[in-house]
Amino acid sequence: MPTGRAPDPTVQRLSAYLRCLRQAHAERLQTISSAGMEKRTGISAGQVRKDLSYFGEFGKPGLGYAVEPLLIRLSHIMQLDQPRKVVIVGAGNLGAALAGYQGLRSSVFSLVAVFDNNLSKIGRPLWDMEIRDVTELPKIARERGVEIGVITTPAGAAQEVADLMAQGGIRAILNFAPTRIMSPPGTVVRNVDLMRELEVISFYLPRS
Repeated sequence: MPTGRAPDPTVQRLSAYLRCLRQAHAERLQTISSAGMEKRTGISAGQVRKDLSYFGEFGKPGLGYAVEPLLIRLSHIMQLDQPRKVVIVGAGNLGAALAGYQGLRSSVFSLVAVFDNNLSKIGRPLWDMEIRDVTELPKIARERGVEIGVITTPAGAAQEVADLMAQGGIRAILNFAPTRIMSPPGTVVRNVDLMRELEVISFYLPRS
């Protein structure tokens, strides 16, 4: 992994730092302090400094971080300085919504295909592409050099889809299906459990 010895929570916070730096760059700020990043991200200045220290020496005491060089460096660390091709499997409500997300049209991430196994959906248009038969996934993924797969299928189909993705050379999988899947050999899987997040945030609601 490109993160070396950095723990997973640090890697997740890098995304917040990137958003902060992009906004600062858009505002034409030349430098930003760790305290300034705290105000924008809600992550303590000490944590910001500790996280960045995993990847080298950035910034100068009393001056802060140079915005553009740090933005470029973190983009490189996150491997966001090159195009990343993405496919979605599952053309239901969630899959269709993700397929229409503008972030997959205007960033380093590029959606190249959407798949489903429902014969009534295969061949139908979805946004600016046609829904493909999931059996075509390995072939298309290899031909197009797809690196990231997104699963939005029902729980029962998720593991089979992950295995198909691995057959197609996909090495990073984001799983939105309501079940945890095992990582096929050579792949990294992140399970995104929406119901778990709703249940957790419900805990913090005021009791009636």
